[in-house]
Amino acid sequence: MTTSSWILRLLLHRNECLASFSGKFPTTVSCIVSDLVFPILSAATLCIFMVVCCVAWSSPALPKLLNQPNPQVSITPGDGSWIASIQAISGIFGLILAGLIVDRFGRKWPFIASALPVIAGWIMIALARTALLLYIARFLFGISYGMAYGIISIYIGEITSDEVRGAAASLITVLAKLAILFEYSVGPYVSFETLAWLSMVGPVLFLLTFVWMPESPHYLLGRGRIAEARRSLQWLRRTMDVEEELYCTRKSIERTASERGSMRELFLPAYRNNIIIVLILTFGMQMAGIQAVLVYAQTIFSQISSDLTDAQMSIVLGVVQMVTVSFPVFLVDRVGRRPLLLWSSAGSCIGLLLVSIYFTLQAAGVNVESFGWVSFVGLLFFVISYAFGMATVPFAIMSEIFPKNIRAHANALFGILSGVAIFAVLKLFQIALDNVGAYLPFWVFTVSIGLTFGFVFLYIPETKGKSLDEVQEIIAGWRRKRDPSKAVYVD
Repeated sequence: MTTSSWILRLLLHRNECLASFSGKFPTTVSCIVSDLVFPILSAATLCIFMVVCCVAWSSPALPKLLNQPNPQVSITPGDGSWIASIQAISGIFGLILAGLIVDRFGRKWPFIASALPVIAGWIMIALARTALLLYIARFLFGISYGMAYGIISIYIGEITSDEVRGAAASLITVLAKLAILFEYSVGPYVSFETLAWLSMVGPVLFLLTFVWMPESPHYLLGRGRIAEARRSLQWLRRTMDVEEELYCTRKSIERTASERGSMRELFLPAYRNNIIIVLILTFGMQMAGIQAVLVYAQTIFSQISSDLTDAQMSIVLGVVQMVTVSFPVFLVDRVGRRPLLLWSSAGSCIGLLLVSIYFTLQAAGVNVESFGWVSFVGLLFFVISYAFGMATVPFAIMSEIFPKNIRAHANALFGILSGVAIFAVLKLFQIALDNVGAYLPFWVFTVSIGLTFGFVFLYIPETKGKSLDEVQEIIAGWRRKRDPSKAVYVD
């Protein structure tokens, strides 16, 4: 595709992009802004920016509370571990809440409501004088985090057409990494209270743009609000001729309404192999320790001897993530899922091994001051390798390996298991750091990602270029001679 045709295609779909990328403005402003900035900003991904800022906040904030004299809130390392980890548990409740309300109240207003706990949380942190308010704020952050991630993929999938859906969805990860970079870059250089107020930019931008958004046409059709769905679709597609798409969408809704499954179906013998793959991907992603590295980045870097400060190393880490995170989007359908997972887990294992050896020698009393750069490079290599596969490919696999009627339940299970694993990693990391040393958790991460490499090699099939029917047949016939008569077919 030539550059000119690519630009024309984007302009043709500019209202969809503006819906995905910044929100609906009044007509005149909409035309100007959509033509100029729709590839950059996304209302949906601004929501992700909003909630991921809440996650990354602890990296610059906890050292201020633990190490600086006369902090705003006096906390112990044990308090710090709870402050860091409690968000993972409340995220599960947010995910469940999103599932309960998204079909009853629509996509738009629950999405907007997800900003309210974030706003309340930042106000609590800015005014906090006791650790209890920090606990409550982090719990509220988790509610918003779970709601945002539970709604965003549904909303983007329903408002965008095939030509721009992939580009819109790919910005979710990019804006998440931008949020991390923002907190890492600003946090070390401003006061604790100022960081909280500055972090309010996320929910403010999100609300100012998204409040103008139309509701999902898919939801409106499901509720029988055909006239509203037609107007929404006409604005999104920039054409009055949407009757064919309305008809197809209505037929799809009618068909899937009779095919809805239940959580219980996930655990039928027919889906045993699918569940095993979910477990491998879930614990492979989280037991590698990526969340611990992101949440405790500045604390970890403070234990590495380097010419750079711990804040500067955190910024470098954020920049590296921003640069590398978009590459898998272009590789996953070319190279394949399985090779990317194998390369990613192998590279992550090598990076973590370097860090583990460094901290082990440091704990043994060996003078490693001149080799701090090795562990820093190891962490960067880990983050880069992880981003090239483990950070993104499992979501592609999860969207393929289950039939449509139980796919939402599978995603919910994935989210719940991930939340439990993240909570355990974040809580135990600080305990191990304080009572044993950094080498222990990093050896656990190294061994875990090494085992993940083995499990991926043995159990994860390649699904690149396969239809959903073929994927189901591959999974059903996994590790035994396939019988085509026993294949499981899906839409």
